[in-house]
Amino acid sequence: MSSDFKGISLRIGATLFFTIMVLFIKMLATDFPVGQTVFYRSAFALIPLVIFLFLTGDFPSGLKTKRPGGHVARCLFGCVAMFASFASLKYLPIADATIIGYLAPILTVLLARLVLGEAVSKVRWVGVVFGFAGMLVLILPQLNDFDVDQGYLIGVGLGFVMAGFTAIAKIQIRSLALTENAGAIALYFALTCTLAGLATLPFGWPTPDTTQLMLLIGSGLAGGVAHIMMTLSYQFSEASKLATFEYLSLIFAVFSDFFFFSIIPGYNFYIAGCFILFATAFVAFKDKKKDLKAT
Repeated sequence: MSSDFKGISLRIGATLFFTIMVLFIKMLATDFPVGQTVFYRSAFALIPLVIFLFLTGDFPSGLKTKRPGGHVARCLFGCVAMFASFASLKYLPIADATIIGYLAPILTVLLARLVLGEAVSKVRWVGVVFGFAGMLVLILPQLNDFDVDQGYLIGVGLGFVMAGFTAIAKIQIRSLALTENAGAIALYFALTCTLAGLATLPFGWPTPDTTQLMLLIGSGLAGGVAHIMMTLSYQFSEASKLATFEYLSLIFAVFSDFFFFSIIPGYNFYIAGCFILFATAFVAFKDKKKDLKAT
């Protein structure tokens, strides 16, 4: 088995497990408060993460850090993104929430220019423009309808908050990754979200039945396994080669909506998807080729 085949298989597996996680959260979105789902998602993700770190010899030695402030900032931004993401699933189909999530890497380009002072190439600006156009295509039909779907617009707003804070978190991760263990970054994030979710307990958590409890626990285990598979995939293959397979999440999401919720996306979803997928793919591959030529 080739190294690339292992990397691609792991990346596809990670995408599938992330979709399973989102599917479980979507199934629970109307029955449980966001804080409760965040708690279970984060707390049970710690189990596979700790096992993985132990097997790789990074537990507990790899958890040492000289930049606690950086971890705090990353965790807080990422935590807000997770809360917004889970809240958006109450209003949006999985496929729509997924396509909005693709805006995160595009927003990262803008933040890298504003926060880190990185030069932004013409290729990246093209990606930003097409990504923004895709967002407009997705929401304008809702605004033009006589009977505006307020719930959908709330979901889009939450999705955009998720994408924005995810982009901010990625900028922080980029900085932390220069000196910190990747496992430590993931573990501290899971711990923070666990505590943040637990803090909502006084506001009232309904008691889940057996099936709901399995879904809550399953969301955490699926999320933890997905993160591990994604991390391992980059040990076997190049990030640019694996980027294409991330878009399988959209296919998985559409199938999930259809088979579990009988939702068929409207025409504007496909047009918006083309815009946003083009934007992310264009930046990922054209910019990569430019960098290779420069070196």
